[in-house]
Amino acid sequence: MLLSQINGPADLKRLSVDELAPLAAEIRQFLIEKLSVTGGHLASNLGVVELTVALHYCYDSPKDKFIFDVGHQAYVHKILTGRKDKFDTLRKLDGLCGFVKRCESEHDVWEAGHSSTSLSAAMGMALARDLKGEDNKVIPVIGDGALTGGMAFEALNHIGHEKKKLMVILNDNEMSIAPNVGAMHNYLSRIRSDRTYLRAKDEIEVLLRKIPAIGGKLAKTAEKVKDSLKYMMVPGILFEELGFTYLGPVDGHDITKLIDSFKQADNVDGPVLLHVRTTKGKGYKPAEADSHKWHGITPYKIESGQVLKAVGNPMYTEVFGQTLIELAEQDKRIVAVTPAMPGGSGLIPFAGRFPDRMIDVGIAEQHAATMCAALALEGMKPVFAVYSTFMQRAYDQIVHDICRHNANVMFAIDRAGFVGADGETHQGVYDIAFMRHIPNIVLMMPKDENELRHMMKTALDYDDGPIAYRYPRINGTGVKLDQVLQAIPIGSWEKLREGEGIAIAAAGPMVQIAEEAAEHLKSSGIKVTVVNARFLKPLDHHMLLELANTHRTVIVLEEACQAGSLGSAVLEFYAEHEVTGCDVKLMGIPDRFIEHGSVKEQREQVGLTVDAVVQKVLHTRSEQAFAYGKKTLPS
Repeated sequence: MLLSQINGPADLKRLSVDELAPLAAEIRQFLIEKLSVTGGHLASNLGVVELTVALHYCYDSPKDKFIFDVGHQAYVHKILTGRKDKFDTLRKLDGLCGFVKRCESEHDVWEAGHSSTSLSAAMGMALARDLKGEDNKVIPVIGDGALTGGMAFEALNHIGHEKKKLMVILNDNEMSIAPNVGAMHNYLSRIRSDRTYLRAKDEIEVLLRKIPAIGGKLAKTAEKVKDSLKYMMVPGILFEELGFTYLGPVDGHDITKLIDSFKQADNVDGPVLLHVRTTKGKGYKPAEADSHKWHGITPYKIESGQVLKAVGNPMYTEVFGQTLIELAEQDKRIVAVTPAMPGGSGLIPFAGRFPDRMIDVGIAEQHAATMCAALALEGMKPVFAVYSTFMQRAYDQIVHDICRHNANVMFAIDRAGFVGADGETHQGVYDIAFMRHIPNIVLMMPKDENELRHMMKTALDYDDGPIAYRYPRINGTGVKLDQVLQAIPIGSWEKLREGEGIAIAAAGPMVQIAEEAAEHLKSSGIKVTVVNARFLKPLDHHMLLELANTHRTVIVLEEACQAGSLGSAVLEFYAEHEVTGCDVKLMGIPDRFIEHGSVKEQREQVGLTVDAVVQKVLHTRSEQAFAYGKKTLPS
């Protein structure tokens, strides 16, 4: 077994080129077996096995910088850099991260859970290298899907302008950017990357310009002929025009060809774009047949490819997708918009039912947001279905184009709150804080999947500006779903349980936590008020003043960052209205990033559990008793 001999890149370099393909086969089988137990990003990693092996064979990590655009395709990189024995802990609490992680290994030089960042990072590292007088290679690996992100084109433009030496590897596994023209194209690639040819070309142009009278004209004519040939024969003309030397396409599963291509690229002074063609899910038939399904997968049976899903209530995402179909049947103005996440956002059924009203813009959140604003201004009802973590990328457009226009855009914010195994890059815990302060917007979060349906109806009926409903990446509570949907009065909270002394204002899934805690306290003779704080903006002013007048403490319970979210809003309201005699205590996520693990474990880490709420109430009652000079307080 070759893989058992590999504990770092140095071990890989001891192998012969002929041994690399068998090693790749072992790595592929290793991934299939390990991920069948842990789950994870399988298809994308199976597609880059040979590419990653070739990179580590030819270059010297960590001196040479490998920058993986969206680090979930770096499993092979982790295997080759001494972490294969930790794969049983993949995406588990305190285990191996599913993304590149700088604190995990010196070979992980750039972290990314969002796409299209690798080229900007590469430019920064190339600049730093040159300023420090070093000679290392900088090699970003970016997928064709990530090139739909505008940030990638901004970086391409800058890299081409500065002519920094680096090699961009375009991992093309979905669509053909340029046709493979066979032997002639491969010949041109070799010629155009040959140092002797490049030097001779430059010298000839200098000589032509030195010829009196006609030298300049000849040089211009030669330039035109050269450009004409380039347009006819070079498929990567877009990249050529941006200042890159384009090489490829090359078979990304042929290690020998990859090594030869790397050598060609090393001969070029300046930026190179190497176009590599790969197959997602390579080597595992179920993943090859449906790379979308197998992009991020839960545990499965290797032989059949059967996914082992836990039996439970429908997820909030599924309820959203079905409800949107129902609403779209009634209102032809509804248009669903997603930035490359139709499956993850539950919109595949909608796309089947309304193909003309389903718009997937690719990885382009900024474009999606501004486009939604224009759709709304033209009388449509756009639903921007986006993960909370990815919506961060469109912040300026939300402020400038949606809220400032007061455009009637509906935000369906999925993955709100903790996201489990995807970890800190994907936690949906910041959107309340960065949206609440923007004028004109309405923010809601349902206590269960049935209330989500009513909130979607509320948003559809609302015509006064942007409105958002956010929901978590978990299964619903199993409540009965109402068939007739009704709009909820904007800004209204819901009192679920009447108590004395202490009130818990909870949002989203935390409502259920508050209810369970209240039931536990009730068995001890303690009654607390529980409020469903379903509107994060505007707040229920009447309810807040009532709570302040009838309770000594309001505990705000939310699965969101404490700074700037619902708790901050309540504190601001009481300060503005000069409310005294009522303390506000916050239970949310502290000022740090929460890493991967299960949602249950993440909640336990930050004290968002039934037991933590019970202890908070008991401690608060003790404080109240001390403040009032009593040993006990009435329930």
